Amino acid sequence: MAITAGPVDAAMGLRAMGVVLTNCGTADYTANGFPVVRVLGADRQPLDVVVGNGSEPVSSPDSYDVPPAPVTLRPGDQVTARVLWRNDVTDSTAPAVDGSYLEIAPAAGEPAQVVEPDGGIDLGTTGRLAVNAWAVRS
Repeated sequence: MAITAGPVDAAMGLRAMGVVLTNCGTADYTANGFPVVRVLGADRQPLDVVVGNGSEPVSSPDSYDVPPAPVTLRPGDQVTARVLWRNDVTDSTAPAVDGSYLEIAPAAGEPAQVVEPDGGIDLGTTGRLAVNAWAVRS
């Protein structure tokens, strides 16, 4: 499996980044549910960030908020997910959280890969990030 990250779209304080899971193997692979994501600092150590499934509470639900469903990937097939966050300062006494990397696993208990989003993960003081389920999207 290979996990890659697309560019970060930073419209109006909401950050969105596509994540692609590609079956690089020779056998079918079934993706099901949500990617498991951790935000890492520049030293690649985990940061104190809550990761939720679905767009809320980071954003309003939209077309990416489909219920998780199994998708069988043949070799070379891909599914996508999306990572969302806001750069909001909700507590002026707390330091802002700036991640440098995301550690992403296709599912709980599976090997994770580290990706480096272009521009980092600037969470402000919200301390939260959201992910959408793996799905085939056009």
